[in-house]
Amino acid sequence: MKRNVKILVVVLLMAVTACSFTTKNFNDPSKDKVLIDLITYVLNQGHYEAKDLNDEFSQGVFGDYIGGLDPSKRFFYEEDVEEFKAYEKLIDDQIKDKEVSFFNLTFEKLMQRSEEARKIYKEILAQPFNFEEEEEINTNYDELDYVSSKEELRERWRKQLKFSTLITFHNKQEEEQQKKEEDPAYEVKSDEELEKEAREVTLSSLDEYFDFTDDLERKDYFSIYINAIVEEFDPHTFYFAPQDKDRFDMAMSGKLEGIGARLQKKSDEITIMEVISGGPAWRSDEFSEGDVILKVKQEDEEEAVNVVGMRLDDAVDLIKGPKGTKVTLTVRKKLMGNIEDITITRDVVEIEETYAKSSMVKKDGKNYGVINLPKFYFDMENYEERNAASDIKKDIERLKEQNMEGLVLDLRDNGGGSLKTVVDIAGLFIKEGPVVQVKSNGKKKEVLRDNDPSVLWDGPLVILVNELSASASEILAAAMQDYKRAIIIGSKQTYGKGTVQNVIDLNQWMRNSDYGDMGALKLTTQKFYRVNGGSTQLEGVKSDVVVPDRYSFVDIGEKDMENPLPWDKIEPANYEAWDGYIEYEEAIEKSKKRMAQSEQLNLIEENARWIKNQSESDIHSLNFTAYSRQAEEMQKLAKRFDSIKNYQTDLTYVSLPYEEKLVAKDSVLKQKRERWHTNLSKDVYMEEAIHVLSDMKVNEGHKVANLKD
Repeated sequence: MKRNVKILVVVLLMAVTACSFTTKNFNDPSKDKVLIDLITYVLNQGHYEAKDLNDEFSQGVFGDYIGGLDPSKRFFYEEDVEEFKAYEKLIDDQIKDKEVSFFNLTFEKLMQRSEEARKIYKEILAQPFNFEEEEEINTNYDELDYVSSKEELRERWRKQLKFSTLITFHNKQEEEQQKKEEDPAYEVKSDEELEKEAREVTLSSLDEYFDFTDDLERKDYFSIYINAIVEEFDPHTFYFAPQDKDRFDMAMSGKLEGIGARLQKKSDEITIMEVISGGPAWRSDEFSEGDVILKVKQEDEEEAVNVVGMRLDDAVDLIKGPKGTKVTLTVRKKLMGNIEDITITRDVVEIEETYAKSSMVKKDGKNYGVINLPKFYFDMENYEERNAASDIKKDIERLKEQNMEGLVLDLRDNGGGSLKTVVDIAGLFIKEGPVVQVKSNGKKKEVLRDNDPSVLWDGPLVILVNELSASASEILAAAMQDYKRAIIIGSKQTYGKGTVQNVIDLNQWMRNSDYGDMGALKLTTQKFYRVNGGSTQLEGVKSDVVVPDRYSFVDIGEKDMENPLPWDKIEPANYEAWDGYIEYEEAIEKSKKRMAQSEQLNLIEENARWIKNQSESDIHSLNFTAYSRQAEEMQKLAKRFDSIKNYQTDLTYVSLPYEEKLVAKDSVLKQKRERWHTNLSKDVYMEEAIHVLSDMKVNEGHKVANLKD
């Protein structure tokens, strides 16, 4: 499919690794210093808009780093921050000199303050709270100063712990009253009992938090420091420690090699939180949610490794492994409590939620297709493996077999992914032409084109977006909008990420070193532009039909990030708009009128405004009576919006025949599809998309041959 663009885009994906970096040695005896030197070198050589490392840059790093270490200002004292400020304008010099004394100072101080805080919260939660006192808490931590004494610090912790406990105490009281209403004979627990239970919940939550931080090592905090530096270049440049890089690869491909289970550490135990449908653990039928993994033994080892108390990441490293290898897990079963040794053969596990899924819906005797694409996934090692473009192509072919007369492509919440898959997917809907323009620093723009005149789907097309549709989603939506190939329905604008990142393996400069895996750097190397010349950076894609949603008044776009690259535009590419529709503008106007008259959308917009107002309320009472009164008022107001989730369309969605066969054998997949179809039947946006498809009239004389590659 569209193979003539593949070589070009693969070259683009690997562009930075082929940049004209000069030969440079990284041979400092300290790994930390080498990592700083290496990352700085790659940033200066490859970033789209490299920055000068000066005092202003240093101040930006300082603020973000210290703020990130202690966002609620419950660890550091004012005197600590004053001590740190000696470096506020020296971080740039430290970077150039490969010095880490600033990091060492902050790390050691944080470890000290964390130990002190551990004693504070346990002492506070050992005593009952008095919820009759008149006091309040400000949860806007940016407005707070750092404390100047142990008494102030303890007071800050006390108020936060009291607030958390108050919320739980109030909820428990309501639960008790509900039980009493359901069973008049039920004996309601006393306030003293409920307060004690509420404190225990808060204590357990803090214990889990500190258990998590206990597992963090110095290198984890050093990664935080490195990212405070690299994110000063732009919000999407990011350092991946080795294990983080593995997670990123898995997220992009939707695949991992292992047993197929999601794990979590609870009270020093590695617990199975979910058995992934279709994976080795699922196929073995010997694992259940809640089972605890005690030991791990590889097939070439005689002794098992005890993982109780081990860092979760380290335990995961032992459990996962290459396809075809065997691992024996010593497991304590949740139901019976018995301990078993279970041997399992690892395999490639596909995370089903990552992939495109399709459905069919009927309206007025016509069949319409729906494809949901969570991200533009691809295999980092081999693009020819499963990817978003090949899956979308298969789904369209299957939908056409069911006599589809219109298609909705749902890109809501799709944060992007592979640039190449965008070009391939766009090519399914248009004749040959440019899809996106890419500009690298100091180089001529490149136009990524679809050079194949065949069109797989030439019928009505609607694309759904929202504020979280970003990057690759915006490229596809913009291209289809510029060509007038699709009608875009969604938020006022999409996320506004108009930059391209490449992931650079830092180990390529470290051959024959003793440092181990150095990780990778996700680096902003290019900006992309619509075929009309405009950038999606900051401005995003403006929907043809604007509809409110729960994100309408929340600051979540690129323009709300720190250090975003600016908007600009370049010359448009040479392209011809699609002329396959008649009454294209009329269909948009009809949709706008329906949306303006929709009671459901008016209620959603009102709810979004109310949520925004509530989120801006930072002062909360710690008096039970006052808190209860406020909570009761909020519940009354919130009830006005209960009908939002009860909205029901008259549309019914069904799986395609090939998937019905899979569902018959897979109860987990069946539940997931039933849940998705139920949500679609309540989705006012999808309902409107189907309405628009029925309004879009195709110029029969324009019909093109549906050629297959």
